[in-house]
Amino acid sequence: MTAALPLEILDLRHYSATHLRPVLEHENRLWDERLHWDFKPSADLLLQYLDSHILPGYIAVDHGQVAGYIFCVYEESKAVIGDVFAHPGPGSETTAAEIENRLSEFVIELLQNSPGVDRIEAQLILHPYGVHQATFDRNGFTTWPRLFMSLNLTKDRHPGTPQPHLISATHRDSRAATQLAELKMRPWQDSDFTAAGRLIADAYSGHLDSIINDQYRTIAGSLRFLHNIVRFPGCGIFDPAASFVITGAGISGLPSDHLVGLLLCSRIRPDVAHVTQICVAAPYRNQGLASRLLQACIQNLTARNITELTLTVTEGNSGAVSLYRNSGFKQTHVFPAMTWQRHPRAPF
Repeated sequence: MTAALPLEILDLRHYSATHLRPVLEHENRLWDERLHWDFKPSADLLLQYLDSHILPGYIAVDHGQVAGYIFCVYEESKAVIGDVFAHPGPGSETTAAEIENRLSEFVIELLQNSPGVDRIEAQLILHPYGVHQATFDRNGFTTWPRLFMSLNLTKDRHPGTPQPHLISATHRDSRAATQLAELKMRPWQDSDFTAAGRLIADAYSGHLDSIINDQYRTIAGSLRFLHNIVRFPGCGIFDPAASFVITGAGISGLPSDHLVGLLLCSRIRPDVAHVTQICVAAPYRNQGLASRLLQACIQNLTARNITELTLTVTEGNSGAVSLYRNSGFKQTHVFPAMTWQRHPRAPF
């Protein structure tokens, strides 16, 4: 009988949900401990894809036992590394980070040698910044630190939450004040979908985050992003009651469905919510609209006995980081966002 090799990296498509489920159970616990996030809906979706045997990626087998996995998805000429996680068994001579780096090397080699792939993106939200950076740096990736921030709604929330459906003018005797007075805030509606895609693409034009996630660069990409947020559980279960838009429908010359700001919120655990998107159109920034969107969301969640609100933000987005800190959010984790471009070019 041939002894099992210490560590083998094999095609993910040759395995079923049964093989990967024990590793995912360990990953579920780590998501909950580190981020207060119920990863099970995402894990269940991954297991469904695994049983279809069409998901590209790799499995790590350590002394005959499945010890980790990595997978990716293709979006036209771009590939996204969806997740990498390892949990070696008792007595293993290889650490989780070493297995994850081996898996990453394999999938990076696969993608960089695929003629149709010109761009690779990865946001390894569960993993601390720096753990895998050397592997990605060595393969030509650019890395940005992203912050995971949390607001304890039972004790950290600042007082003075405004009424969610009114925007007050703060600049007297100006056209800006008149326009602000005509803005209205209301909860998200399904009919906002298309207008939200236009707003996101406009708001992120020339923005750092559109370098990290190229979906933000076009309306079509922004609509794909929205579809993933609203329809799929990857970022939690969408919560329309805690999601708000600011509409400029009352301003002369603007269409009735025009949005100037939005905040989207999902539930990542029964008692924890997560801001998946917040943006304001460029002409309306620095008027306190993002803060009002946050406070409306916080007011709604607090009334429903949600105990925590979390979000992620790129560290280099200093204005947003300041807004969240001033709103009471505290940094609890830093994770990497990484991109690789076959033919580097100006992003905008």
